[in-house]
Amino acid sequence: MSAQATQPAAGKMTGMSKETSKETQKQTPKGAWTVTFLLFLFMLVNFADKIVVGLAGVPIMTELKLEPEQFGLLGSSFFFLFSISAIVVGFIVNKVPTRWVLLTLAVIWALTQFPMVGTVSFTTLLICRIVLGAGEGPAASVAMHAIYKWFPDEKRTMPTAILSQGSAFGVILAVPALNWIIVNHSWHYAFGALGIVGLIWVAAWLALGKEGPLDTHASAVIEPKIPYLQLLTSRTFIGCVTATFGAYWALSLGLTWFTPFIVKGLGFSQSQAGFVSILPWVFGATIVILTGWISQVMLARGYTSRISRGVLGSVPLIVGGLILAMMPHVQGAGLQIALLVVGSGLCGAIYVVCPPMLGEFTPTSQRGAVLAIYGALYTLSGIIAPLVMGSVIQRAGSMLDGYMTGFTINAAIMVGSGALGLLLLWPNTEKARLTGGAAPQAAPLKSAVSPT
Repeated sequence: MSAQATQPAAGKMTGMSKETSKETQKQTPKGAWTVTFLLFLFMLVNFADKIVVGLAGVPIMTELKLEPEQFGLLGSSFFFLFSISAIVVGFIVNKVPTRWVLLTLAVIWALTQFPMVGTVSFTTLLICRIVLGAGEGPAASVAMHAIYKWFPDEKRTMPTAILSQGSAFGVILAVPALNWIIVNHSWHYAFGALGIVGLIWVAAWLALGKEGPLDTHASAVIEPKIPYLQLLTSRTFIGCVTATFGAYWALSLGLTWFTPFIVKGLGFSQSQAGFVSILPWVFGATIVILTGWISQVMLARGYTSRISRGVLGSVPLIVGGLILAMMPHVQGAGLQIALLVVGSGLCGAIYVVCPPMLGEFTPTSQRGAVLAIYGALYTLSGIIAPLVMGSVIQRAGSMLDGYMTGFTINAAIMVGSGALGLLLLWPNTEKARLTGGAAPQAAPLKSAVSPT
């Protein structure tokens, strides 16, 4: 009798526990948005550091007497250690708090800028860019891993979009300021200014940066590890790498060659180029925010992550490539710039959706490494794209013809990578396959790191 009496009570308590767990999973920990803002600034500095060589491309080529192939090598050198560093640090952040890893990376960025303040040789500039690339290689994946310690899965798309906005705003805000320094003083001082800004961020992070609490809850979860071979050969992982490879091809060309194209290819002045150079990033920022918002709304309304993340990220990449392919066939600098801005800007959608898709089926204890390997693989296009463009320009009949051929190659890669992404991105079914179709046993708050 007493056993029968206690059974419903136990069932009631279990129900209450489940309700409490569901309620808790929807709560964002206090301080999450402060850390998100600091990491937004982290990515802002990251991309300002990246773009300064492209922005100062014409003065650098003039002062150091560089051929297009040499400047292409300089653009590619940034990525020589980028992928290796990303993978190594990705495994480190599985064990070491992201707070200290992010601090170390930012210090490296700042210190590598200062040698360029004085007289510098091509070799010194090349070495500093290689070291900077090693410091920036893990940045996006570590920052994303840090953000995911503050937000449950169903709330990650918008913070991911905000973090991605750091790249756009790093260009939008930095380009006018850096270009003013380049035009009115020297490209050398533009590097020095970035070093100072980097140290300011380090001080702010020391004061306000914290480690997210959700990993503490995750440690209570009975969440078996999945062999890395299975994770890295899953079709969604391959699809994410392939799709983002094409998007990053466009981005790395934008970082290295966009401003020289405006100045040498279309005949704008350096001052005018500073304004024109921010247009792709303004448009791209809009795409990123819209993608993050639309994706989160679709998830809340019950759409699968295949649709609300996979399809939503891949289709703009295909459309962008088709738009970019029209550039050689239209007349007028204004129309060509418009096609380049829209075509390359649409790539931003894929950056918002891929990390959350990988987070859906990757165990928390392995997430840092998987995100890092993903980043390391797709950024390999950063080594290839600037070199290809430099080689094409140097061998073309005219400089403008060379640029148009290079952008056509970019368009083909975007369409192909977007189409492969559309075929391969199935994160919701990937989770079921990798876990054998059964949800893992969990302590309360397991759902805080599970996909919806």
